[in-house]
Amino acid sequence: MPAAGGFDKGNGKGYPGKLTPFVTVTCIVAAMGGLIFGYDIGISGGVTSMPSFLKRFFPSVYRKQQANSSTNQYCQYNSETLTLFTSSLYLAALLSSLVASSVTRKFGRKKSMLFGGVLFFAGALINGFAQGVWMLIVGRLLLGFGIGFANQSVPLYLSEMAPYKYRGALNIGFQLSITIGILIANVLNYFFAKIKGGWGWRLSLGGAMVPALIITIGSLVLPDTPNSMIERGQRDEAREKLRKIRGVNDVDEEFNDLVAASEASKQVEHPWGNLLKRKYRPHLTMAILIPFFQQLTGINVIMFYAPVLFNTIGFGNDASLMSAVITGLVNACATLVSIYGVDKWGRRSLFLEGGTQMLICQAIVAACIGAKFGVDGNPGELPKWYAVVVVLFICLYVAAFAWSWGPLGWLVPSEIFPLEIRSAAQSVNVSVNMAFTFVVAQIFLNMLCHLKFGLFIFFAFFVLVMSIFIFFFLPETNGIPIEEMGQVWKNHWFWSRYVGEDDFVTNGGVELQKGNKAINNV
Repeated sequence: MPAAGGFDKGNGKGYPGKLTPFVTVTCIVAAMGGLIFGYDIGISGGVTSMPSFLKRFFPSVYRKQQANSSTNQYCQYNSETLTLFTSSLYLAALLSSLVASSVTRKFGRKKSMLFGGVLFFAGALINGFAQGVWMLIVGRLLLGFGIGFANQSVPLYLSEMAPYKYRGALNIGFQLSITIGILIANVLNYFFAKIKGGWGWRLSLGGAMVPALIITIGSLVLPDTPNSMIERGQRDEAREKLRKIRGVNDVDEEFNDLVAASEASKQVEHPWGNLLKRKYRPHLTMAILIPFFQQLTGINVIMFYAPVLFNTIGFGNDASLMSAVITGLVNACATLVSIYGVDKWGRRSLFLEGGTQMLICQAIVAACIGAKFGVDGNPGELPKWYAVVVVLFICLYVAAFAWSWGPLGWLVPSEIFPLEIRSAAQSVNVSVNMAFTFVVAQIFLNMLCHLKFGLFIFFAFFVLVMSIFIFFFLPETNGIPIEEMGQVWKNHWFWSRYVGEDDFVTNGGVELQKGNKAINNV
């Protein structure tokens, strides 16, 4: 790694522990919290390409869709009400993630997951029985509140439960669940769209109750994390839980570090204000820029508007839904690559390879769409080979995202925050993510109408910028205990000017390396 990586853990001493069946099953169940987010991303794009749904709730879009195909294909879905239906969820998720910070800190990660499941279930129920646009919007807002709680608590839960050597793979289970949720939603949309009578969209929207039940029941049976138990004064129980999670009796070193981190966090009366301190500058920067860049890869444009996008490119309704199923399948399979490689190859390698691949694919897709659609949006007859090429490069783009910015956009922020700011910083992370998801969802159809194929060039520019940012400013966090993460900033060529030698000193005696000199944090 170049100097930007900046952390040598070659001779560092880590905590004892192994990957036990207990912690594996626990993390798999917790990661299911990603299903609700993924299912919603897949469903919302699918139902908005179903003629029966559009005819009932968005008649102006339906009329444009049914108009002569010689009309401007770029603008057929441009509707403020339709965009509000899609993007209202993300605004609600932004607001609830701020509240979720306090709930997660005071009552534990499990309670936040429970609230998320219950709110998402209520939203799915209202959407399934919707009689007007207002019911759709109310349902979407409740879904958003649920997602805000789940996305705030699940990544933290996974990072705290997992042994540090396997933290990357187990945390990425959350992103895998998101991709599985998208895939299931795309498959269901494909079959529900064929139901005679045009009421299949009700099953698509109401089906969100199933993943909501999974996270609700899961949150009731899961154990709490030792970090959270210590934070709430349950030290003896936390020590026993840590022994069970790690599969060894000798957990004193890690336990002492967790207690020290908890004591430090109790000194912080205002975690939100504390975030602005100089020593937390790198954490705050990552909490804001990583989710910001994750949304400006353009992935949500592809995933929740995939059927609409493929329909616009010239596929029929069925073909566009099937193309969305294909991209959903690629998304889920490519996430497995990240699970396999994240703790072997490191975070930075995956970030940089994924960014390069996305950049190339976006340039090719822009050229393909620009060549056929021009600026007037009238493609004429589209040959089959053209459709195959567009879907192929979109799939390569989705694969690159799924093993880089997709999972790592959630993993890296959740593993770098010290306990005293962890809940607040994770709320910033989720809020920024949802804010820019909202912005992209709100303006995408309008941008497609006006920028046309240039939209892909717009996102390609940001992929280039974010790859440069990762290369120079993100240190490698692979294989470093979560309570020892402060050391990576002290050894980084840029962030070391903000983090002093006396910052983030732990009491557990974990020995970390800086160049050839050992630093004993005793």
